This record gives sequence, structure tokens and C-alpha cells, in this order.
Amino acid sequence: MTESPVPSIWLRPARAARGPAPTFDRDRIAATGVALADEQGLPAVTMRAVAHALGAGQASLYRYVATRDELLELMVDRVNGEVSYPGTGSASGPASGEWLADLLELARQSRRVCLAHPWLLDATASRSPLGPNAVAYLEHALAAMAGLRVSARTKLEAVGVLGAVVTALTRAELTQRLAGQSVPQWQRAQAEYLARVTDAGDHPHLAAALAPAPRISRGESQELLFDRIITRMLTGLLHSEE
Repeated sequence: MTESPVPSIWLRPARAARGPAPTFDRDRIAATGVALADEQGLPAVTMRAVAHALGAGQASLYRYVATRDELLELMVDRVNGEVSYPGTGSASGPASGEWLADLLELARQSRRVCLAHPWLLDATASRSPLGPNAVAYLEHALAAMAGLRVSARTKLEAVGVLGAVVTALTRAELTQRLAGQSVPQWQRAQAEYLARVTDAGDHPHLAAALAPAPRISRGESQELLFDRIITRMLTGLLHSEE
């Protein structure tokens, strides 16, 4: 007999109906988990550790969340709530009316959230929980593309690819920070190595691709590099299908 799936935490009451009066809520639990992850990393976030930080017993947490995965869902949604939507006071609708500018701003906001909470990249590595704040992000992204002559499927795929590229770029940026250098610095070091390799003449196609002067200069900031890659990716994906 197939077991019924456990309903999403977002479709269940905020706490179990039975038991003592609540001493905290999901938002406080999520905030506590975020604080632990920010300070000590994602492995430090356990049901026991969060309960201890709240001054409660571990069993009491199960009236609000069934598993650690659900705890992580609350945490992910809380930090997703740090994305702001300038220019609009509603939960939908683009900020400027220019689809590329609005999507680029969403990408920048996502990058800022990931840089502020590096553990988020690991928490969403195998799945991307769709809590209320993630749904708001999706709504804004789709609203920005409302006027584009592309299919709904293409728009949804573009949002997915955008998230994946932002994650990859941000992970690379954080990795290089730990190594004491920026991504442009790392790329310049790789370019020097590739120049030596192609000088030997054994990689003609690679040499031809690298022949034009590289666009990465010593003055290019991480932000400009990010914007350039995201812009080229979006314009390639969202060209008119008519």
C-alpha cells in the first residue's frame, strides 16, 4: 500500500492543535536556525541545537516542524524574504516595466542574500523549497516577463536557469573569497595559464577562441562581471519565439 505524502509544511497549521500553549512560533524558530547557520554553518543546525537556543526541549519543536528538512524550509523562506522589490508595493508586478532590468535586479538581490547567508547554497543544493517568499519571487519574475512573446514554459525555464546561474556564480565568488582572491583575479590567473598552453600550438580551436582581447580587465568589479553574464544569459534565453 502506497503511503500518502506528508502535506507541505505551508499547508499545515502553524503548530499542532494539542499540547501546551505555544511559547514561540515558526518565525522565531526560523530566525534561530538562521542565526545558528550564519554563525556556525549549516551542519550546526539540528533540532536539538535550535531547541537549546530557544531554551526549550527538543520535543517541543515537533509541534511546529516535523523534521530537520522542514526546519530548513522555514530558514530558506525567511532569508528569501530579504529580497526586496523596489518600485512596487504589491506582491506582484515589475519594478520598472523593463523586463531585463527587473530580472537583473532580482538576480542581484538573490546574489546579495546568498553572500549574506552562504549556507543557503548548500541548503538548496538538492532541492529548492517553494515557501511563500519563493513564490513571491517567482511571481515578480513572471510579471517582469509578462510582455515578452515567449511561451509560459520558456518563462518558467528562464527563472529556473536564472536561479541556477546565480547560484553557480555566487558559489564561485564565495569559494574564491575563501582562497583570498576575487573571481576576476582567478580568471586572470587561468587566462595566463591558457595563454602558455595555447602558445604550444596543440590546441588551435582554443587558441582561436582566446585570440580576441579578453574583456576581463583589472578594473572590472565582481558586480560588473555578474551583471554581464546574467544579461547575456537572459537575452539568449528570452529571444522572441515568433
